[in-house]
Amino acid sequence: MVDVAEKEMDNPTFRSDTVLSDVHLHCPSKRHLMVRLNAVGQPVFLSYFKLLWSTEDLASGKHVREVTTGKEHQSRSGDELCDKDRSNVKEEGELSSEGVEALLDDDGDLEVVRRPRSASDLPAEDLLRDIVCPVILMKGKEDAFEDEEQECTCSDVVKIEHTMATPLEDVGKQVWRAAFLLADYILFQRDTFRGCSVLELGGGTGITSIIMGTAAKRVYCTDVGEDLLAMCEQNVALNKHLMKPGDPEAPYSWSEEEIADLLDHCSVIMAADVFYDDDLTDALFRTLYRITHNLRNSCTVYLALEKRLNFTLRHMDITCEAYSHFRNTLNDLENLQDGKMKYTVEPIKLDFCQFLVYERIEQLELWKIVAQHLT
Repeated sequence: MVDVAEKEMDNPTFRSDTVLSDVHLHCPSKRHLMVRLNAVGQPVFLSYFKLLWSTEDLASGKHVREVTTGKEHQSRSGDELCDKDRSNVKEEGELSSEGVEALLDDDGDLEVVRRPRSASDLPAEDLLRDIVCPVILMKGKEDAFEDEEQECTCSDVVKIEHTMATPLEDVGKQVWRAAFLLADYILFQRDTFRGCSVLELGGGTGITSIIMGTAAKRVYCTDVGEDLLAMCEQNVALNKHLMKPGDPEAPYSWSEEEIADLLDHCSVIMAADVFYDDDLTDALFRTLYRITHNLRNSCTVYLALEKRLNFTLRHMDITCEAYSHFRNTLNDLENLQDGKMKYTVEPIKLDFCQFLVYERIEQLELWKIVAQHLT
């Protein structure tokens, strides 16, 4: 059954309501490791995401990664990554030194170098410089799973079970780029979050909560749906080498002690890529207001999202309605005057270090909200 499902994923057929994350679409000729089928029959895959620093480097302040965005190349810490970057820089230098003449044919006409129609036409080694995704360590042999399981328990590898394509209602089972942006910020500001009690809303596969769990004292990862929560719980168990998992009294429920602890000690709330639907955006901001109003202390909220452009018949143009609604609701929250809470909103510049390899596109944003009690 697994073999059949994996073969089908080599030539997938998607329905009109299928939603895909960009994260796993850049290795079309690769075979991802499918581990099981979930409760609704969707293939579940296991990916290994490597953090581009070691615990020793972080402790000694030797993180040397340069901050760049868009299509600029980023230097990586570690001998292997640095060597690869040096070779890339050398190749780029050779191209620049040849100048325009290198792009002219014998008659002096411009020679246009076209990309292949399919990335699968290229050998794997030629794809390295074009990949714009978190580093996905692929399965080499059919019987290599146990070996990978033993090897990938170091402090710089996050293991995540996820799906690759789902209907809209199941998008939480995929891995999304804004989650990696928020994870980058958490790793960059580890000291800020050390010892905190944190609540994540719409945690999905749990990857951001898992990253936060390497620094925070306690993380409450929440979402809706038993199937999704089971996947998140499995991912927490897979990453016990990074943190000490909690032991809830009952699965997917809150005890009175946990609620009291959250209200008394929570100082950070976070959410990533949960603003793609206006109703969900409204519900999240209502939830934020209700929770921050009931917390004993002031709280800082971090919201990561990706602006998604869509062509709409209503406007006959490319718009970003979900993002516009998010910004309007964010402004409403900041301008709220109820005599009880004050919300200060500010964008966070995306010039901090990248610890995961992904394309930090200009559509990504990170917002910080400080919620203070007035009385």
